[in-house]
Amino acid sequence: MNKLEVLKFPDSRLRYKAKPIDKVTSEWVQLGKDMLEIMYAKKGVGLAAIQVNRQVRLLVADTSSELDEDIGDVENRYDSKGLTQKLVPKIKQPLILFNPEVIEKQGFVIYQEGCLSFPSYYADVKRAEVVHVKALNEKNEEIFIKTDGLLSICLQHEIDHLDGKLFIDHLSPMKSARLREEIKKHGYPDESAIESKSNESR
Repeated sequence: MNKLEVLKFPDSRLRYKAKPIDKVTSEWVQLGKDMLEIMYAKKGVGLAAIQVNRQVRLLVADTSSELDEDIGDVENRYDSKGLTQKLVPKIKQPLILFNPEVIEKQGFVIYQEGCLSFPSYYADVKRAEVVHVKALNEKNEEIFIKTDGLLSICLQHEIDHLDGKLFIDHLSPMKSARLREEIKKHGYPDESAIESKSNESR
């Protein structure tokens, strides 16, 4: 039975920095599968090992059910002047990535982000539009992923977690303080309320 639990802010363990994995083993792959299970159960699209109190550089992601990731085999994107077309191949998901690292960024986009460690709270965050990520897959092979859209946002968000960073760290001091105060004052809704709200929005 999957006994993983997602840590919630302001748990200090969310600020730990994850350690690299020397070699991908069946035990680490199973942890990734367990993380996917809990991520799906909580209606999330990404989860980092730090969030389930495992201090290793491992993340899982699956944005394939979201509308902006279901456009076709290739997504057409344009720069701010509408001049340069970018062709970003659609990535097969779900992803279980070990030692993920952003090696290149392009452009920027502002996207409303949520987080399983901040259930029911959202904020607009500025991120790179396109990211090129290096990681190890489940077979201990080095792979490279270049993506945009929600998957790009998700990967950046989860890699931040592995470095002890949270999405509120990208907000202005005023917005961050306001969100922290709301959480302190209102706390988090119970799991059934979150699930009900998520189902209604789909």
